[in-house]
Amino acid sequence: MNPEESIQLALQELKRADHSISVSLKYTRTVDVIKSIIERLINTVGFALDALIEHAKVQKKILEASALPKVKVDQVKMLYANDKVITDFCDFYLMLRKIDKAKFARTQEYRRHVTMTAFLDDGKVEITIDIISDYFEKTKDFLIYISRLIQGEGGA
Repeated sequence: MNPEESIQLALQELKRADHSISVSLKYTRTVDVIKSIIERLINTVGFALDALIEHAKVQKKILEASALPKVKVDQVKMLYANDKVITDFCDFYLMLRKIDKAKFARTQEYRRHVTMTAFLDDGKVEITIDIISDYFEKTKDFLIYISRLIQGEGGA
């Protein structure tokens, strides 16, 4: 798979997440929808990381790409150690994965302030409609950044 295909897959997942936020979450307001959005964001970032790794393979910076998410993150952090946006987002991606796998509680379902509380080893994280929307925007900005990075370096 080339970097552009990975970016396209990431964009498709991002569109699904956008739909879930603007339609599904707006009308159903359940933790299940929030959980689904988190999964879509994880997939989006996973595809973006794949694109970065494939881009590095094209440039002959690495030979092998790992399918394991944590190893993939380590590869990206190593390859783009000087890029704070990418390294910070790798940490955000790992946090999303922890939230997705954590035990969670539901509060105020079917109301504007529906909240998913994920219980992590280092405390609890509360995710509301506003927070998941911020996560979506952050992921969208990251995907734009990655696209520009790959197209900019690819054209040079």
